[in-house]
Amino acid sequence: MNNKLLSSTGLLNTNVDGWYTQNSQAIPLSFIDQLKEQRLQSTMRREGEYMKVASIPVVIIEKWQSEGFDINKKTAKEIVARLKAEDLDDFLTTEKRL
Repeated sequence: MNNKLLSSTGLLNTNVDGWYTQNSQAIPLSFIDQLKEQRLQSTMRREGEYMKVASIPVVIIEKWQSEGFDINKKTAKEIVARLKAEDLDDFLTTEKRL
């Protein structure tokens, strides 16, 4: 992953099949670097009642919702499994097991 801006952009386009929407979101490398640092730090601290597990960009959440995967109804373990299955480990903020 690379490059700038943290906002989701939707474009309305047309092709031979008709109209379609295309969503995109640029993820800054500095964001990925911050998450990597949080992952490394997670092994050195004891968690309290709550633990940050991931920081997932809006465009990924929207894609998952369109596929029927609603993160608001899933457990942290299911969300982490989905991130790993789609090779999106960069968005994890902990090395700890759930």
